[in-house]
Amino acid sequence: MVGLALLLAGCSASPAADDTPAYGGFYVDQTTAAASQEATWRENGRTADADQIAKISQRPQAKWLTTDATQVETEARDQVTRAANAKRTAVLVSYDIPTRDCAGFSAGGAPDAPAYRAWVAAVARGIAGAHPVVILEPDAVPAALDGCLPQQQRAARLSLLAEAGAALTQAGAKVYLDAGNPGWISDTAALADALRAAGVGGLAGFALNVSNFYTTADVIAYGRALSSRLDGAHFVVDTSRNGNGPAGATEGPAWCNPPGRALGHPPTTQTGDPQVDAFLWIKSPGTSDGSCRPGAPAAGEWWADYALDLARRSP
Repeated sequence: MVGLALLLAGCSASPAADDTPAYGGFYVDQTTAAASQEATWRENGRTADADQIAKISQRPQAKWLTTDATQVETEARDQVTRAANAKRTAVLVSYDIPTRDCAGFSAGGAPDAPAYRAWVAAVARGIAGAHPVVILEPDAVPAALDGCLPQQQRAARLSLLAEAGAALTQAGAKVYLDAGNPGWISDTAALADALRAAGVGGLAGFALNVSNFYTTADVIAYGRALSSRLDGAHFVVDTSRNGNGPAGATEGPAWCNPPGRALGHPPTTQTGDPQVDAFLWIKSPGTSDGSCRPGAPAAGEWWADYALDLARRSP
């Protein structure tokens, strides 16, 4: 298995300097909501707040692909092209599995399996010739184990994920299948079986802590336990908002826009652990988890006040 750091070094203009200040060779998108917010606040004289938001806007974040098959090919191609022009590696999130989030805050996705296959094919065409990192379907596997789907639909979902991972890998992506977080599926044997059925053995590995807040140390410990059941599979960790760890008792779900959180370790391939390929900002800090608290916008929408709070609590 080729390490992610080695792969990124091959994509960078200056491999020796990949990690500082370019955060592991990952692409910093200047069209994000955070970048727009920073520019607006600077124009309006809110320099101190703009400086805080720069802690988000000037670091690599994943691009979530959620648009339909008529648009997603162009969207994916645009992202990987801009990353290639910057001599950096794009990080994408494939997020369109049928019955996505099982009617939760991010419910939606493709209407059925044929539509999803067409959507994945469109993404594959969009990234052909590039070599992005792709996080495959956050929550899809652990949610299936947690009663999200009727028993008869679970095997079909895992098979569909295996098809998607294989197609995106063949297109040139380095694919990590999402495996949840330490607070979700405690039975790592059952989770490993599900990941295996979903094709993780043919991928770069798995992803943990996507859009969640568990500490990096706790996530790595969980990841190592899971990896030991998957022949030493590598993994990546979402550190976007785990700087203060998970929230305690709050008025609302602990995973949904909890107060008092902070940005985590900036994206890097220098993780200090040979099984951990990268720390990534898979969740874009400042985008809402859902309208679960007063003032919170819908899932995926920018929430400037929450972003500013995350940044102010971070170095």
